[in-house]
Amino acid sequence: MVRRLVSAWCFTLILTTAAFAQDTLWTPQHVAKLRVVTEAVIAPDGTQVAYVLSVPRDLSKEKDGGSWTELHVVDTKGNSTPFITGPVNVGSITWTPDGKQIAFLAKRDKDEHKSLYAIGSKGGEARKLVVHGTDIQGYSFSGDGSTVAFLATEPTPAAKKKALDQGFSQEIYEEDTPFVRVWIAAVQAAPQGGDLGTMLKLKGSASELHFNPKENKIAVALAPTPGIDDHIMFRKVHIVDLATGKATNLNNPGKLGQLGWSPDGKKLAMITGADKHDPKEGRLWVHDGNNWSDWSKLQEDPVESIAWITQENVEWLGSRGVSSVYGGATSRTSSLVSIETNPIFLNISASRSGEVLGMIGNSKHHPPEVFVLGPAERAFYPRRLTNSNPWLKEMKFAKQEVIKYKAKDGLELEGILIRPLNEEKGKRYPLVLTVHGGPEAHYSNGWLTMYHSLGQVAAARGMAVFYPNYRGSTGYGVEFSMKGQKEAGGKEFDDLIDGVDHLVKMGLVDDKKVGITGGSYGGYATAWGATVYSHRFAAGVMFVGISDWISCSGTTDIPQEMFLVHHRKWLWDDWDYFAKASPIKHIDKHKTPLLIMHGKADPRVNPGQSLEFYRHLKVRNQAPVRLVLYPGEGHGNRRAASKLDYNLRLLQWMEHYLKGPGGAMPAMEIDYGVAPPTKTSASWDDRYPLATAYEPWLGRGCPCCIGW
Repeated sequence: MVRRLVSAWCFTLILTTAAFAQDTLWTPQHVAKLRVVTEAVIAPDGTQVAYVLSVPRDLSKEKDGGSWTELHVVDTKGNSTPFITGPVNVGSITWTPDGKQIAFLAKRDKDEHKSLYAIGSKGGEARKLVVHGTDIQGYSFSGDGSTVAFLATEPTPAAKKKALDQGFSQEIYEEDTPFVRVWIAAVQAAPQGGDLGTMLKLKGSASELHFNPKENKIAVALAPTPGIDDHIMFRKVHIVDLATGKATNLNNPGKLGQLGWSPDGKKLAMITGADKHDPKEGRLWVHDGNNWSDWSKLQEDPVESIAWITQENVEWLGSRGVSSVYGGATSRTSSLVSIETNPIFLNISASRSGEVLGMIGNSKHHPPEVFVLGPAERAFYPRRLTNSNPWLKEMKFAKQEVIKYKAKDGLELEGILIRPLNEEKGKRYPLVLTVHGGPEAHYSNGWLTMYHSLGQVAAARGMAVFYPNYRGSTGYGVEFSMKGQKEAGGKEFDDLIDGVDHLVKMGLVDDKKVGITGGSYGGYATAWGATVYSHRFAAGVMFVGISDWISCSGTTDIPQEMFLVHHRKWLWDDWDYFAKASPIKHIDKHKTPLLIMHGKADPRVNPGQSLEFYRHLKVRNQAPVRLVLYPGEGHGNRRAASKLDYNLRLLQWMEHYLKGPGGAMPAMEIDYGVAPPTKTSASWDDRYPLATAYEPWLGRGCPCCIGW
């Protein structure tokens, strides 16, 4: 690897092909090529696992865009076979009920919209099962596989299409978003190209669709409107009798997660919030056709993924602090028995017999991969089946460990520390404090090196990185996750300082060389650190963050969530509270060099939050400040070039101010170490929306805050 001096102590990374092949120290270019398993579903007979592999664009060969998503199948011996690869976007995979085919959603060849396909369990050519006048967004097969229920909006009327063609492209804000409807189609009636389906007349916008395996019924979540706020906060599960069209509201108590029917179709399990104020769905409730039972009432661990293994037993994955938990629940006791696991496991699916489980897991040494837990491993440990990044075995990893500490008020806290590579005893090092968003999210002791999180990249350059789970984080029970409510910018961010002080007391960190970064709520923490706690931070990198709660309250697309699980009050109830909790109120304290980055199409935290913060800081000119905007990106970056640019700028800023001379900002130009494409290739298109860059494999976050 070659470093070039752009200006005094201002360096960016240049990577030649030969050096890249030999280098064992982490760089942003290594992060940019990581492949990640994002979905995995075990076959009904338990012999294979179908999985989706996310493959980043190679900017030296392809035009910019989001990662490709490929379909692969691995058997329980670890033999993996590519099924659909290359410039493709495959998702929402499942096995057909007979186990003979793998179904998936994709927009292929000349498809105008995303359609439902199926491919044989041994490969071959995929066959289109259902097409529609708009993208299919989700689906579920009947027990015999002859019928499929799917989710899609209604096709655009001809009159509206004509008006659009004439240039009438105006948007009626929030009113013209189409409702997602439930459609029913006969699978066998579409051997040559699909069935448009018949729409059910249900009140609300639909999601989370599940066909009863034994009866002509479906479970579907309905929100009052298609808005993201209603989707997060007010979805209610309904049981729809397809013979009569009657929909019965089961009235789940809080936020909604995964649903699943028992094998006999008599019970419906769901992951839900304890009540409307619970920040995160994590309780396991089961409906027996008449009443709800809380199967998680005897434990605090939040449940995150479930799979029925018998008519009466559910096995599940969840969180316990920085660890993951694997356990089971039964109707006989309505209680859960659990054990902590490592790696960190994110989702679970079961074979028809319930004897074999498929999982996705990540560790401190690898991103998410496919694991299996069969009768032979059940008493021991899930077995890893895939190795999507074989080059990782050549990389040098710094030590990663769990740190426990106490807040000033005595609250027990913990986080994950990545020590500097080749750490010398007695030497103090710069620290990059990395704050997750939400705050209904948390860090687990697994894979932590990503485009928005320096992890091993910073460690390779002699910096420590700390990931604290401050009060309000998930993984520690409902009560803990509610500790930050009604107190934005209060003790929750004092916990961050207490974590830094603990590392300083350990003798590891130089308290004059501490940087802070994070996205969304973590971006808010960064703005807070650069103002209220500016005397503690030598550098800050703020991403899609909040600077002014007053203006944020009027521009965010999740006002109800902000009210119910964050502030618990409206702006007009307490103007003073919202003003005092805003970093912009404290800009007179700003002395921290701050790099601000934001997607220009962010619907969650309006880019105006960064624009107004930048403008006031720039005018006051108390410390260096730079604003970088990403056109087309939403609440987090999706495109390969945007991710690499972000990672390089984050590293550059921290090195310049924590290891370099500081002072004037580093040069704004970046050398990406990537040659331009040498041939025409598939280009980025609009197949998938940019509204969010949520990385579900993180598994521990809130979709409105990217799991930061």
